[in-house]
Amino acid sequence: MGKKKRRDIPVFDRPIIETHCHLDYLKDRPLSETLSEAQRVNIERVITIAVSPDNLPTVRELTHSAPFVYGTQGIHPHEAETWTDAVDTEINRHARDEKIVAIGEIGLDYFYDHSDRATQQDVFRRQLQIAADHDQPVVIHSREADEDTIAILKEFETIQKRRGVIHSFTSGPELARYALDNGWSLGFNGISTFKKAESVRDIIRMTPIDQLLLETDSPFLTPDPYRGRENAPFYIPFIAENVANVKDLSLETVLETTYQNSLRTFFENGPQAA
Repeated sequence: MGKKKRRDIPVFDRPIIETHCHLDYLKDRPLSETLSEAQRVNIERVITIAVSPDNLPTVRELTHSAPFVYGTQGIHPHEAETWTDAVDTEINRHARDEKIVAIGEIGLDYFYDHSDRATQQDVFRRQLQIAADHDQPVVIHSREADEDTIAILKEFETIQKRRGVIHSFTSGPELARYALDNGWSLGFNGISTFKKAESVRDIIRMTPIDQLLLETDSPFLTPDPYRGRENAPFYIPFIAENVANVKDLSLETVLETTYQNSLRTFFENGPQAA
């Protein structure tokens, strides 16, 4: 018997905003092809995420690759030890560029501990301050660091007027509850389709649909049924379907509400689609 054919990517009549990917990390096909395929499946906007000093300018360049590509500026906790005054200056300088819609990806990662934890915390605070100074939302990475993430976010509650998202949410219910109670959104991706990720689906169930964002985090975390391939923004329809199933909501409700959530989170004060 031949190999079972994977189901085609569904195409919905409502637009989707891809809120978190890394376009400069995608290797399997030319960028133009990836973006064309994203448009084919009705992805209206794509936000590509900065993580390191090296790719801050790369992300800014990528935002000019197509009218519907936007970006962020920020240093990932893995890269916290690369923080310098020059990096601080660069993020501040470009925090309100025309197509930069958030500060991120910032936060804490105690799973890998690629950077010293005290340094991670310091760089997280510095970037939260930049976001507050520029009235920009924040894209947060938190892994095995729930308690310290909550503690640091509490320090900024009064000055962080625009919240943002804790992306690729895999943390526990305590961080989820704190974030949701304080106006943050939670981002979900292909992990939510994995068989062993029931704890993530439990968080989806407790997340109000008007505080939920869709993302791929591509090229990582490819959703079923395409696990094993490089992830890409055009797989996001599978995540929308999965959220609808997990929350027992109509697909139309999930698509419309998450679209409005994405606009409110990232485009409220800033650039609109070209």
